[in-house]
Formats: sequence, C-alpha cells, structure tokens
Amino acid sequence: MISSKFSLVIRWDKHQTISPLNIVEKLKSNMAETGVDKLKLMVVDDEPDNLDLLYRTFRRDFQVYKANHAHGALEILEKVGEMAVIISDQRMPEMSGSEFFSRTVERFPDTIRILLTGFTDVEDLVDAINSGQVFKYITKPWNPERLRALVEQATDTYRLVKKRTQELRRALRRESLFNAVTTAIRESLDYDSMLQKTVATIGQTFEATSCMLRPTEGDRLTSELFSYYDPQSDVLDCAFDSTPLIEKVLQTRHYELAQEIYDGNPCHHLVVPLSYQQHLVAVLTLHQWGRHRPWEEEDIQLIAGVAEQAALALSQAKLYQRLQEKQQQIHNELEVARQIQYNLLRQSLPDIKGVKVQACCYPAREVGGDFFEVFVHPKGDLWLAVGDVSGKGVPAALFMASVISVLRRELSQEAPAAPNVVMQNLNHALSEDLISNNYFITLVLACYTPSTRELIYTNAGHIYPLLWSHKAASADNPNYLKVRSVPLGILPKWQGQSCSLVLAPGDTLLLTSDGITEAMVFNNSSNLVKTVSGFEPVERSMLNQDGLWQLLQKEEKPLSLNHLVARIQADNYVQEDDQTILSLEIL
Repeated sequence: MISSKFSLVIRWDKHQTISPLNIVEKLKSNMAETGVDKLKLMVVDDEPDNLDLLYRTFRRDFQVYKANHAHGALEILEKVGEMAVIISDQRMPEMSGSEFFSRTVERFPDTIRILLTGFTDVEDLVDAINSGQVFKYITKPWNPERLRALVEQATDTYRLVKKRTQELRRALRRESLFNAVTTAIRESLDYDSMLQKTVATIGQTFEATSCMLRPTEGDRLTSELFSYYDPQSDVLDCAFDSTPLIEKVLQTRHYELAQEIYDGNPCHHLVVPLSYQQHLVAVLTLHQWGRHRPWEEEDIQLIAGVAEQAALALSQAKLYQRLQEKQQQIHNELEVARQIQYNLLRQSLPDIKGVKVQACCYPAREVGGDFFEVFVHPKGDLWLAVGDVSGKGVPAALFMASVISVLRRELSQEAPAAPNVVMQNLNHALSEDLISNNYFITLVLACYTPSTRELIYTNAGHIYPLLWSHKAASADNPNYLKVRSVPLGILPKWQGQSCSLVLAPGDTLLLTSDGITEAMVFNNSSNLVKTVSGFEPVERSMLNQDGLWQLLQKEEKPLSLNHLVARIQADNYVQEDDQTILSLEIL
C-alpha cells in the first residue's frame, strides 16, 4: 500500500491564499442532499397509473426517470446516459419492451433490465432472456415488496458489475502503462535516454501539461533535469514553486499533491518519489493546468506503481552504467599500463657487426608477464634474456617490471657476474615477494661475446633454448640447450650452473616462452589418435618444441620472427597466453 499525504492549496489571487476544506465539506453535503450520488433508474410504461406508481415507489432511493413509450426512453438515455436499472413494460405500442432493451444493450451493457408483462408470452420472454437483455421478469399485477427486493438485487448486481468492470479497466490500464514504460526503457540506448523516455511516457499517459524527472544522489537532487511538455498546451508551467513539495518528498518518501488557481484556471501538482529497496533514485513532478478535477486516488496509485517499476529499471540501468564507466576506466588504465610495459621492452635492437637480433612480445591481455631483454654492455658483451612470470594480467606485469629493473641493474655493473650468479642475485632480490604471493618466474639468460663467439647461458625453469643452424637443418633431432634449474621464487636461495658453447656463422639461437610452444595449431591428416572406434585424425594439437623445430626448418632465409609468429597465430582464433620470442643469428 502506498502511503500518501494530501495538501490542498487554492490561490485565489496574487495576494491571498486560503484553505478551502470547509468549502469541500459543504459541497459534499449538498451533493448528498440533492441526491447526486444516487443511482439512476428508469421506468417505461404506456399506462400512466403504472408509470406513476413505479415512480413513487423508487423516487426516494433513486434518481428516477420515466417515459410512457420506448422512443421517449431512448431520447432520455441519449441525454442522461447510463441507467443502473431499467424497468419496462413488455406490451407497448410501436416498440415492445424486449425490442427496446435490445437497442440499449450495445451502448449500455452494464445496465440491469427488468421486464414487466401482463401476459405470459413465453416465446418473447425466452427470446429476451436468452439474448442476455433481461435480468428478471415480473408479471402484472406485481407485488410491491417483491419488486423492491428484485430492484435491490438488481442494484447490487449493477454495483458488482461496475466494480468488476472498473477493476478490469484499471488492471488493463495499469498493464498497458507498465508495458509502455517497459518498452520505452528497453528501447533506450543509455541511462539518460531511459530517463527521458520514462518522463515522456508518464507525461503523455496522464495528460500532464508538463512533467519533470530529477535523478538523485545520496538523497539529494542532481543538476540533471529531464522534462516533457504537452505540445498542444501553450502553458509551459504554472507559477507555482514545487520546491517545498519536492523537499518534503525527499524527507518523507511519500507523494505530495497540491492545487492552486493560476490565471483563473486550476493547476494541480503531484510529486512522486522513485524508490527501490529504500534507496531514492529520482523524483517525478507532474503539473496539470486547466483541469477542474484533480488526479484521483486511482490515478495517483497507478502513477506510484509505475514509478516503483521505473525505479527498479532505472536503478539497474544506473548500476549497469556505473559498471560500464568502471570497466571503461579500468580499460583506460590498462591501456596506459600496456603502453608503459611496452616501453619497458627494448624499442630498438642493437646493430652489432656479425650478429642479427630479433625480438617480439605479444601479451594475451592488455598487459602480461612475458618479457625479453637485449642489453649491450660497454665492454662489448651482448646479454639476452626471455622470461615468463606465472599467471597473467596486472600482477604478472608488476613482477615483470620488477625483474627487468633488477636485471638491468645487475647487467649495468662495470664487470657483470656470470649468468648463473646474476640469476642468484635476481632470486635474492625477488624471492620474498614471489613466495609470499605464490608467484614464480621462469627465465633463460645468456651472454654472447662477439669477439670469441662464445655463448654462456643459464636457465631457471624456462623452456629449453633452441639452436638452429644450416648444418642441423636436415637432422632428425633438434638441438636443445638442456642445462636447467628451478624457476625463481621457488626457493629462498637459487642454485644453478652456467654452460658455454661456441657459435658458428649461420647458427641461430632461439629463445621462446611457453605461449609459443603451447599454441594450438592445425595438423596434417597423417596425425592420428587412437579411439574406441579406431584411429581418427587430430585436427588441432599443441605445437610443442618439436613442432616449432619443424616450422623453423621450413622457414625461408633470412629468418623473420614476425613471419614465424604470424604462421603460429593464424591457427589460433583466441590467444590464450602471452607469446614472446627472441633470436640471435650469427652472420
């Protein structure tokens, strides 16, 4: 049940405001005395004595109208409108009672009809009753008490029918309005257009001269205003200041109704809160100028019901808008983080005589945990690294930034330590944070000396480096550098060894992350898997290092990492993991 508080103010002129409650009570009293609220009853009979008797019988309880023939009765109905009860004689000149009733059914379906007959004309009575035109019939001469009881029963039936009809009409109107508001909300593209369509739909439905909708934040009105004005009205708004009503609604959460006289015409004001789960979403204000009858309680309850439904939709739309704004903010922040992370990686690779270095990194999300490093020491050594932080997204990216920073600090020393010692120092600096957050880092680190072509490398749990050369192009087995220890962040103290080898012209060292080797690729029909029904071809499988070795053998010279990665990504509709690859070619 919607609680309400009613305040009525009539502004008679610019200098005087009075409360008309006594006038309203006087009008109600006069209406009762004059019988305005009595039901209307019509008696039709061509015999004057019967007509007068029927009139006198019911004149105290009804507004009685009488006619001595059917045509006169139809003229009265045309002027006065619907009757609650019509009592008519059956045998009348020109038009019988049943024929007269049949002419009133379509226009006044709720009227209760009673037929008087002096003869038991069974055929006429059966036709009249079966056609639904007659409620009861009574024979002449009638028993006054029985006729009174019958009319009382007819009025009760009429009231019940009108009540049910009004309830049905109210339900249909409510459903129609709810559907209109729901449709307007669904057709809205955003929160603001939803507010505008809501206020326009309510304003049009309830024939408001103007309608305003003000959203709220923390029980306070925002600066936004959504309005509707009747295009057929010349009055934009009454001079009435609705601010006090709005402030009262903000305090009480109940609707407020007020009235004034403006330029000689009544102006009605209705302020309704839009609340959902005790939270005020908006305040709706309706103004109606020029109508002498204010909004009825039924209209107000309907507006309140629509406001409640609209509040639910607006609350959800507002939440959705906030989520979208938050997602957009996160997206913007991640885009900045992506650019920062991209800038952390080497944007230009060194140009060293006798070698060619290529590298690329593709995060699966805006930011990722994969990284590579190419560092040229002032003494001429070339340091290479490819690493992968466990997990994805922002946490992995933060650890990625940390490990690059610490690694560059170690490599910037005047005489950098051996690769396995540098790895120990990295673990010492990062292990506490990694272990406490259940993260780890796989990393392969190599130092190449151009003057001697010696390569010294160490591996902390990363994928084996792959050595590809012209001499091994036709070999059955790939050449993996298999010296490896545990990842960083697993143990407080990392231990591992370095291994060295001498590269020859035409050799290519390839360092990758697991996003490359674990990518799903299409297979040839010759690859079969055993099933219950036999052997079936496997359409897609993980590339693995062996598959990467096969792709390398098919690559044209000179090697292009971008072309190689493009071939791998062509089979992946969605990139599941960060993909990083680095190559060192000895020319």
